[in-house]
Amino acid sequence: MRHNAAVIELGPEDAALLRCALESARLYFRTRKGGRGVYTYRAGRPLEDVDASPPCMADIFRCMGRAARAALSAIARHLRLRSDVFNHLLDDNPLPANGASSSVLAATFSQIPLQQGKGATGGGKLGLSCEAEKGLLMLVSSDAPGLQVCDPNGRWYQADSGLAPGDLLLLTGKALSHATAGLRPAASYRATPDNLLNPATGGRTSLAFRLMPQGNAVLDCTPIAAAGHVIPPSYVPISVSQFMDDLSAEEDVLCNHTDNAYVPADNLNREPSLRSVLSDPLSGAFLEDAMLVSCGHSFGGLMLRKVIEMSKCTLCNSEIEAGSLIPNHALRAAALAVKQEDDRRLFHNVALRKRRKEASEQRENGDLTQKMGHLKVYNFLSQLMRRKQTMQGNRRTPDKFVGKEAVITSQCLNGWYLLKIIESGENVRLQYRSLRKIPTSHDLED
Repeated sequence: MRHNAAVIELGPEDAALLRCALESARLYFRTRKGGRGVYTYRAGRPLEDVDASPPCMADIFRCMGRAARAALSAIARHLRLRSDVFNHLLDDNPLPANGASSSVLAATFSQIPLQQGKGATGGGKLGLSCEAEKGLLMLVSSDAPGLQVCDPNGRWYQADSGLAPGDLLLLTGKALSHATAGLRPAASYRATPDNLLNPATGGRTSLAFRLMPQGNAVLDCTPIAAAGHVIPPSYVPISVSQFMDDLSAEEDVLCNHTDNAYVPADNLNREPSLRSVLSDPLSGAFLEDAMLVSCGHSFGGLMLRKVIEMSKCTLCNSEIEAGSLIPNHALRAAALAVKQEDDRRLFHNVALRKRRKEASEQRENGDLTQKMGHLKVYNFLSQLMRRKQTMQGNRRTPDKFVGKEAVITSQCLNGWYLLKIIESGENVRLQYRSLRKIPTSHDLED
């Protein structure tokens, strides 16, 4: 809250893994990419060439993913919310078969110019291009400082100056800002100007994990209101896909300002989106009662009342006659269509969360007797000896589990099953095609 950023210290094992990944990525870029480049990893997406990717990316994705989810839960508790209040926005864990994650891990490497100080009279090339994370939050780890963050007072400071390899810098994003009704605003950051960097490091390697919401989820502030917080009218429910489209439109506006190196984030909001055009700026409600006034502008809701009371258009300051109002049927139809689309997406996600909750309750009660091909999943206590399986595994199965005998205890979503290893009693979750049934005497007789 004081610095718009936070430092997360990992445990010894995770910190060692992170340091190893930074060193591996640095070597990868210097030997394969000519000393500069970006590599993006997304869990669940097949790798075209495993040899051409930096090592440890899958392990780092899981490590930073756990830290990101833990940070999101901590933010929820700080806002007096349940720790799992944002879980419906995230991908299933584990991911379904043939499903790619919404979150992304990016590895980057950049050389630091050697011409510093005396040769750069103006301070070198200034990294004044301000950015803000689109998703829920971002975790950054690097082997050299290179990131500035703007604090709530508008001052830029070096956020990763004391960051050791193995630590994580936490920055919140715009999706989380909308989901919390602005209570946790998005952090603005930028690259450190070249004249402030240390050329002795020989370059900067960084790993950035972006925790992104699912595209079909809905950003809704209802839990924030239920906790007693005041919700501004502009924070209406919106699908993640539409929210990201609006942010992309804002980025297009930023790209058009070629004469300015930096455009304040507040100026981006001046480019109206479709939803803002079809909504009342005072109440946030859709313009289903839009009226055309004598000057040619259209208003609805609370703004229409204000215009009638003032007898003056708030956009062009023209005098308005109260008896000259005409219904704007085209604008009403457009607003109704967008509202119905939002309601449809919202209902779909609510129904999906309800089905997941019911399935979870069924698994907890042990009430599962679903057929799968010629096989039935029975309760573990009553059918222990008839449900022995051999874990033959696949590419993602740890080697220590391959060949072990286990029994199915319950069925999860998307073809995943919870098993208990007979030898150690350890619980593990695998897909059914990773198992092979051990034939019993009854099966041999059949």
